Amino acid sequence: MKTEDELLQFATRRHFFSRCTVGVGGIALASLLGDNSLAAAEPANQPHFPPRIKNVIYLFMAGGPSQFELFDYKPKLQQFDGKAAPESLLKGKRFAFMDTFAKEPPKLLGTRREFKQHGKSGLYFSDLLPHIATVADDIAMVTGVNTDNFNHGPAKCFVNTGSTRFGRPSIGAWVTYGIGSESKDLPGFVVLQSGPRGPRGGAALWGSGFLPTGYQGVPFRSGGDPILDLSSPLGVTDNTQMQSLETIRDLNLSKLAETGDPEIATRIGAYEMAYRMQTSGPELIDFGKESRKTLQAYGAEPGKSSYANNCLLARRLVERGVRFVQLYHTDWDHHADLGQPLDNVCREIDRPTAALIKDLKERNLLDQTLVIWGGEFGRTPMGETRDKSSKIGRNHHIDAYTFFMAGGGVRPGTVVGGTDELGFSSTDPIHVHDIQATLLHQLGLDHTKLTFKFQGRNFRLTDVGGKVIDKLLA
Repeated sequence: MKTEDELLQFATRRHFFSRCTVGVGGIALASLLGDNSLAAAEPANQPHFPPRIKNVIYLFMAGGPSQFELFDYKPKLQQFDGKAAPESLLKGKRFAFMDTFAKEPPKLLGTRREFKQHGKSGLYFSDLLPHIATVADDIAMVTGVNTDNFNHGPAKCFVNTGSTRFGRPSIGAWVTYGIGSESKDLPGFVVLQSGPRGPRGGAALWGSGFLPTGYQGVPFRSGGDPILDLSSPLGVTDNTQMQSLETIRDLNLSKLAETGDPEIATRIGAYEMAYRMQTSGPELIDFGKESRKTLQAYGAEPGKSSYANNCLLARRLVERGVRFVQLYHTDWDHHADLGQPLDNVCREIDRPTAALIKDLKERNLLDQTLVIWGGEFGRTPMGETRDKSSKIGRNHHIDAYTFFMAGGGVRPGTVVGGTDELGFSSTDPIHVHDIQATLLHQLGLDHTKLTFKFQGRNFRLTDVGGKVIDKLLA
């Protein structure tokens, strides 16, 4: 005969759900079968207040772009080029690869790039970004941004999930958890990648963490099937596939009703989404209906895997109701050479980024879409040399770097925040959590209320920090 303790151990959570007449499993099953008798009175996803935008396109430059070579023009830094950085400037500060600064005081490095003011706003851009400079009056610069970690993996994790520790939900996961998506035939959160390799941190940067896995980002390709193995195998007819999917769905529904496991509902949704995408997916990446003018504006080549193709694909995704599109472009880590390697990566992103902003504007999509451009951290005003090279780069810097945004209710042609004369410290500090809070705010989400209880605690994207950057908003 079982003791009381043994009986309690036997009555697990899963057994409770399977035996509860009106339990989680029954509610989920009724919802999937269209029975409204057990459905919630309110929709599952609702903004906290009227949203300013519908979509986000996040252009993530993995590796840490140098703001001094792109946006942050510092005449004083030019004046003191080659001079030793003052000890007071560096006291108490920590950098990646401290040994490069330990042998002798690091020297200040003025940029070798030519800067000019552009547009009516007079925003500064270097000669590396001639195309982005043409949309200066559509852009808001956010300068003096600071973050919490100077190593690539944890820093990428922090910008994308709000934590330096892997395992938290990504921004896109929080967004789709909060308000869902308008697209029925495509995922709400899509990830596109370009560059010589993937970003450090990999899939954890767009994962769902402790949220249900249905909210994680879905990586797409810009050529062939958007997702590997999306097409049916040769010899499998539509009727055979439909019968197989219906059988699998029935089995999953039965298990869902028994256990109430939310991951089974996610699996059902994934099967059904994949089936719908067999029609919507190929059409999505078919650029045949795009004009020659549009393709040339982006520098896109049908069937090719590139940042340019991904920018065009991002526009097509938000047109079709996808809520959050994130483009990762790698190769921005320039410790040893701010010359040709930086030229190359800027050439890859300059024209497509400008074309994306112009294209969204021409299609009346820019007002409802927030475009964000930035990396995990910036670069130091001091130079860095490696292995006695004659070339020079810059080290990681977390105290003052630059994002820019366009559309989505931000004030175009403005500069928010600020840095000191050497670009070392923020004069009006903006934290990465502030960027995240502002993004959520534009979507109608209060970052302090968008929470999920996990292991006895309510978690949120901005942890215990973050504030909306009111100066940035129109």
